[in-house]
Amino acid sequence: METESEPYVRLASLRQLHQVMADMNTARSLADTLQTVADGAVGALGYELAAVNLVRPDGDLVVAAFSGNSAAEALITGRVGSRESWERRLNMGERWGDLVFIPHTEGWVLDDDDVPQWYTDGPAPRFEDEWHPSDRLFAPMYTPGISGSSCGELLGVISVDRPRNGRRPGAWGREALQMYAFQAAIAISNARLRANMQRALVRLEREQQALRASEESFRQAFEYAPSGMAIAEMGGDQHGRILRTNDALCRLLGRPASAMRRYSFSDLVHPEDIGTLLRTSAEGGRAELRLGRRDGSYVWVSLRNSVVADAADGPRFLLTHVEDIEERKRRELQLAHRASHDSLTGLPNSAELRSRLSARLCQRPAHSGALESLDAAYGHPAFDGPPAGGFDFVPGAEAFDGYDHHVHTVAPADGRDDGTKGLAVLFCDLDGFKSINDRFGHNAGDAVLIEVARRLSQGVRDGDTVARLGGDEFVILADGLGRADAQDLAVRLRNEIIQPIRAEGRAVRVGASFGIGWAHCGMTADEVLKSADERMYVEKRSRPKQHRRAG
Repeated sequence: METESEPYVRLASLRQLHQVMADMNTARSLADTLQTVADGAVGALGYELAAVNLVRPDGDLVVAAFSGNSAAEALITGRVGSRESWERRLNMGERWGDLVFIPHTEGWVLDDDDVPQWYTDGPAPRFEDEWHPSDRLFAPMYTPGISGSSCGELLGVISVDRPRNGRRPGAWGREALQMYAFQAAIAISNARLRANMQRALVRLEREQQALRASEESFRQAFEYAPSGMAIAEMGGDQHGRILRTNDALCRLLGRPASAMRRYSFSDLVHPEDIGTLLRTSAEGGRAELRLGRRDGSYVWVSLRNSVVADAADGPRFLLTHVEDIEERKRRELQLAHRASHDSLTGLPNSAELRSRLSARLCQRPAHSGALESLDAAYGHPAFDGPPAGGFDFVPGAEAFDGYDHHVHTVAPADGRDDGTKGLAVLFCDLDGFKSINDRFGHNAGDAVLIEVARRLSQGVRDGDTVARLGGDEFVILADGLGRADAQDLAVRLRNEIIQPIRAEGRAVRVGASFGIGWAHCGMTADEVLKSADERMYVEKRSRPKQHRRAG
């Protein structure tokens, strides 16, 4: 993932990062999990090299996984660095939140210690924020604490080298790496837990003589697991009823163990997520959903199911692992909001505007007569449904189900208000805004844009969209309006905008020109916006220059 300026983080980059985090939690083994962590730092976060240094039982750190360069991987994988040398690294340099950055001006003192390291060649930096070949960046991983806090012991360190764009990561890139290390620690801890539990299950099945010892081992792994665990009945009338919970799950939901035994997970899940729970299989099923706390609030969790037997031929039970992902969900929502909203005004940005507009428009095929015939056929008494092989659509036509159920967006007739209600697109361009920037500075200009955004948002209905297209251009999407309604809305919004605005201690005024376009199926989002933009310029040119602004 390249380090990009806020708020222009590509949604594709966010999806890629989200997928890597999901892959970490579904890896088959601890080794696979470690390699997925290293590969994700290269493939999703956009660093050229990455290593996962894991704390061994003796306290030293071993290079457990490496990605980005096969020669370097063969050279340092499996090599060990002392805990003392690693502590020295983590206590020097600059603190970027939980990250540690050691610039080349300080890092030269580490060249001769026993920590495995690699070197990349490159020219000396030309800019202040350019990455130097000897710069070092570390993301410590800690065992997860209560409710997802990273307050445990050091689990390992992700070390990365040289972002692909050659620049030191900015605020977003640092937050992404920090969040990645947080999730990697959870995934590694859970992989270790799963490995321990799998070994315990093997002992239960193969070592009848050691059954009691195995049960004790399982009990300790269950009771002292850092994340929630539950055992529920499987099959019969009481299928899904919770029989036993560990302390971590009780703390997460704020419910005592005695109360938990009165519920099944279907009693605790958020009503909107009940379908997700029902679709989750018993063996190996995994789902992300919300569970209810005692205080009435909900927490996002990840459920993972396994089936265990009480004995070789005894009853089977459902073992459910419950991981708190509330913090991850919150960060994902924050990142998605930054990518789809304007950082100055908080309004949807150009990409989000086009996405919302495109969602209302279908691209009806050029040979619409064939589809209109199908529309008529569906209403004919003799029509018994499509032929066995389906309809043979012309190239470019959309899938039949999507077309059949789509409610087409139509526009009122030109030149008159015939009662048709449509999706109005109001293109707003501020008049006199440049002179405010020139006379009073960009801070005053920003204050004007923020206030105009507030007035536009207050002047529309709930459900309407107000977006900042860029600069001093705004767009309003208002559904269910006739031509007279749209014109009245433009007049009201213009009258709100021309009122004095306080900026940098003075009152300033701007005017506004509105162009009203109409969206209808068969158009693209860009075509709709271009039509409204052209109408705005016609309206701007039709008024005398002295009337284009309020003063």
